[in-house]
Amino acid sequence: MKKVAIIGAGIVGSTAAYYLSKNPTFQVTVFDYGQGQATKAAAGIISPWFSKRRNKVWYRMARLGADFYLDLVADLQKDGFATEFYQQTGVFLLKKKEESLETFYDLADQRRKESPLIGDLQLLSQAEVAEYFPNLKGFDRLLYASGGARVEGSLLTQTLLVASGAEVIQKKVSLDIRDDAFWVDSCYFDQVILATGAWLPELLKPLGYQVDIRPQKGQLRDYQTDLVTDDYPVVMPEGELDIIPFQNGKISMGATHENEMGYDLRVDQGLLDKMEQEAFYYFPSLSQAKVVSERIGIRAYTSDYSPFFGQVPNLPQVLAAGGLGSSGLTTGPLIGYHLAKMVQGKSGSLNPADYPIERYIKKEK
Repeated sequence: MKKVAIIGAGIVGSTAAYYLSKNPTFQVTVFDYGQGQATKAAAGIISPWFSKRRNKVWYRMARLGADFYLDLVADLQKDGFATEFYQQTGVFLLKKKEESLETFYDLADQRRKESPLIGDLQLLSQAEVAEYFPNLKGFDRLLYASGGARVEGSLLTQTLLVASGAEVIQKKVSLDIRDDAFWVDSCYFDQVILATGAWLPELLKPLGYQVDIRPQKGQLRDYQTDLVTDDYPVVMPEGELDIIPFQNGKISMGATHENEMGYDLRVDQGLLDKMEQEAFYYFPSLSQAKVVSERIGIRAYTSDYSPFFGQVPNLPQVLAAGGLGSSGLTTGPLIGYHLAKMVQGKSGSLNPADYPIERYIKKEK
């Protein structure tokens, strides 16, 4: 039996653990420090089809990542697990220049040929929107896609880890290489997956690597309302703000994108208050809600904003992924699935050569 260590239990690590554990020839151990994880503080919107990023390989990953949720949900249901973490309630796209909504409609309509998941596309008036999401304001028209979904990141990772049956050790660990063997927490492993997001440099620098990853802080605020929010679509106004309704009256608002804060995990009430005022503009009813929590996570970005995954240069038994940024909940499960495939010597729908790890992780000379 091959022993595999997965360091990091966010969206990538937990998905890799789940799929790898399906193969009885692998014994999987997951190590997770549990602080600052981006997945737990992710807004949780799956709707990549309106993106105007010119990076075609990124869009392919995001498109296939959105599609992959249907496989993931089906696999977990087949294994007897609840999948409330994923709800296809639709998405509302709002633009300050509402005439641009036609352009986004055309873009998504064109993409619907290869992404039927997009579902029904409609330009809706405020009166029509009220049937889906009462009391939403601040617009005359918006664009609706019925295939948009919301994901509760922390519930998803918990479900995957339980379903994997893997041992999960809550501890900050390092990777040691002695005599060409890999050691984590004083235990030997045949293969290692590094899924630590913004903390990847911490693991690889001591081994003589330069890692092109920087942290970006994200904060959200969670509210409890008396509303029946189960079927409300997620709301994407222009800018950083998203409004994400969950089941049982819970609504989240965020998230900030803070580039100069490093790994700071303190709540900045002033910044969230400012974003909250913007949220009240679109959804005045939120001002009656009770604030129940704030969440903080650290995203990982590369210098060119592209994600990567594959074998760490010069370490054939060590795989890593990183640089997922704010689309991590969309792309993370698919990347985790691919890493699990690679450990087994198999390939998937993505070609790692399109997301070259050697561009971002380099052995120091």
